[in-house]
Order: sequence, then C-alpha cells, then structure tokens
Amino acid sequence: MDRRLCLLALLPAAIAAAQPKANWVTTWTASVQGPYPSGNASAQPDLRFAFPSPATGARDQTFRLMVQPDLWGSRIRIRLSNAFGTRPVTFDGVFAGLQWSAAAVTPGTNQPVRFGGKPAVTVAAGDSLWSDPVTLPFVHSPPQPELAGRRLAISFHIAGESGPMTWHAKALTTSYLSAPEAASRGGAEDESAFPFSTTSWFFLDAVDTGAPAGTRVIVALGDSITDGTASTLNGDDRWPNALSRRLHAAYGNRVVVVNAGIGGNQIAGPTEYSAQKPFAGGPSAQQRLDRDVLSLSGISAVIWLEGINDFSRNADAAVETVEAAMKEVAGRLRARIPHVTIIGATVVSALGSSNRAHGSAAEDQKRQQLNRFIRTSGLFDGVADFDRATIDPATGGLRSEFVPESTTGGAGDRLHPNRAGYLAMAMAIDLNLLRP
Repeated sequence: MDRRLCLLALLPAAIAAAQPKANWVTTWTASVQGPYPSGNASAQPDLRFAFPSPATGARDQTFRLMVQPDLWGSRIRIRLSNAFGTRPVTFDGVFAGLQWSAAAVTPGTNQPVRFGGKPAVTVAAGDSLWSDPVTLPFVHSPPQPELAGRRLAISFHIAGESGPMTWHAKALTTSYLSAPEAASRGGAEDESAFPFSTTSWFFLDAVDTGAPAGTRVIVALGDSITDGTASTLNGDDRWPNALSRRLHAAYGNRVVVVNAGIGGNQIAGPTEYSAQKPFAGGPSAQQRLDRDVLSLSGISAVIWLEGINDFSRNADAAVETVEAAMKEVAGRLRARIPHVTIIGATVVSALGSSNRAHGSAAEDQKRQQLNRFIRTSGLFDGVADFDRATIDPATGGLRSEFVPESTTGGAGDRLHPNRAGYLAMAMAIDLNLLRP
C-alpha cells in the first residue's frame, strides 16, 4: 500500500487517541439528610394531599424532579438513594428529559432510564444505586450554550408503598408530584398527571455526565448558607450558583460546581444519627463525608463553610471540638483524593439574629475564634473570606443590605444572607485557587 494511504488510514485512530478521554463527573448533587419530613424546607407547599402519611410515604405515584446540571453532556447516569428508608423501595418508569415549563417535558426529549438493562430496580434500605448510562439526543458535543441554566426533568414511579422517604428538604427548586395511586406516569410529556408541587428533592441525590479528563469538579460543602436559605425560589442564586457562573465565564466547561449543603448541618454533631433517630440538620459533616463528597465522581476541590450551627444554643460545642473535627475531615479528604484542593470559608456573622438558636455574643466569640483558625492554621490550601465580604464592621452583624429575605420576602433573620449577600460571597473567592 502507498505510504500516504497508510498514513491516511491511520489518521482517524490517531485523532481519536488524541481526544481527551471521557470520564464520569458529578454535574448535580443534593445531599440526602433524613426521612421526610425531618429537615428544614423553604417555601414548601402543603404536602398532605400528596403524602397523607410520612410513615407510608409515596404510594403508587410518580415524582418529576427538576435539577439543574452544572455541565450538560450527551450521556448521563443518575443515583437513587434509599439511605434513610426502613424498607426496600422499588422504582420503575424512570425517565430523563428536558424541562419545558412547570411539569411538562420538551417533546421528544424524554428518555427511558435502565438499571442493569431492566426498567425497574429495588433499592434496599440504607443503600443507593447508579443507573445505566442514558443518552440524551438533544445534547450535542460540545453542549449547546443555550442549555446552560436549563433543568433536567428526572421522573420515576414508586411501585407500592415506599415507607419513610429519603429526601433533601431545601431544594429551593419547584418539582412535581402525581397523586397517590396514579400509577406510572414518568413517560408522559405533558403535566396533567402532576397536580402537586414541592420545593424538595426525594430519593434522587446525584447526576453524573461524561466529560473530558481533567474536568475540575468543585464541591460546596456546608449548612443552610450553602444550601441557599433566603435566596430566591427557582432563582439559582445561592453562592455556589454565582461562583459557578464566574468559573464558567473564566474557564468554560472545564469546571463543575455542585452543592452539598444541608440546612442546619453541623461539623461535629449530632453524635448519633439514624433513620429512627433523625436530626433536622442531617448527619454531621464527619458522618456524611463518604456519601456526600467522597462517593461523587471526579472531585478535585472542596469549599467548606460550616460551624455556626455547632455553636448555636442547640449544640454549643467547644471551638476545640469543631477544630479537631475539621482536621479529621480534611485528613480523610486528602487521604482519599490525591492533590485535592481544600478551601476553608470563614463563617459569616449571626450576631443579633432573630433565630431562637442563634444571635448571642457567646456564639459570635466562638465564630471569630474558629475564623482565626481557618485563616491561620495552615489546614487549608486557601481561604474564602465570606466573613469579611458580608460583615458590617460597625455592628459586627451582617451588612444591612444582605438581610431582607429573598425567598418569600420579609425582614430576614440576620443569620442567612439574601441573594445580594450570596453574590458578594461568590465574588470574594479567588478564582486562581480553582483554576483547571
């Protein structure tokens, strides 16, 4: 064969070999925190018509959950969790499509999801399970810019009764529910089968997508201030969202930001947590690290903002206890993820809060002591100084423009920043710490 023809024959294989290898990376997550209704939901509709009994849970009904991938890809997989259930849960009629509006799916986008090649799967109590890969034909490579900010509709049917439902309370995103005993309706593109809405996510706790090797996945680990309390319902203006937009503007699709915040979460407490003995803030950061961070795909950096709940009147932990727990968590992260970047975020002020558990001078003294540790201990690879970005030096509390609540309106609680405060926090992060 002519030498030139040989080279031409080899060219496609050479081009393919030169392309970045695609790996799974987590593009959305929501840390499950307990059995419904244990938790701190925001702007939650009355769910007694959808779920008459928390002990019974879902009963022959379909969920259509709306999630926003931080990076779109043509192949995805989803993870269903029964972490805080007390009995096996059978899922069938599982679909993934592009949200059109409300509970409607854009026609032609709804794709069936399989598990080991089968349309149904049973997840044991305490377990979670990844689906098979699913091709989304409406996503091209590279993904279309107009998909940024759009939502993926994940639908699934609960066969029989679920029992206690594993959930993430504070989604601040509207999802949709069928009535009990409405059968499997996940394949329907229209919204007629989904009369009820919720601002929480149930059973679903992660979505992965295929992305080039080297894609940098950043986890925001935290409490309600990371979860987004007081941000705008369906506005996607928590500080991790605003940080994501900054990073994508700077580095394109080489970065992903996912949110592992839980309202009310603590670093060191509670010492005991189970489905039978839940706590509204979920298991501690120490207890949930494996599931909510280390089990995710492609993690390369963690931004960690927690501590105020450890010092609340509900917990009142010693600063030394929290510092020791921080060291333990950071050590486990570094042991499991080589070259991980860990950024410590300083804790914002709650001084003068109207929240009954917060606002005392004693709590603020502990907060300031922990912030000194975060800034100076050398435990972290960098610091996000959220305290400096949000504090009013004259009062020691949040700056006044960061206080009025953005979710439902009102005066705010001087504990949770509003969307203006979250934007200021995101702008305070040095993007060079997260450069791909």
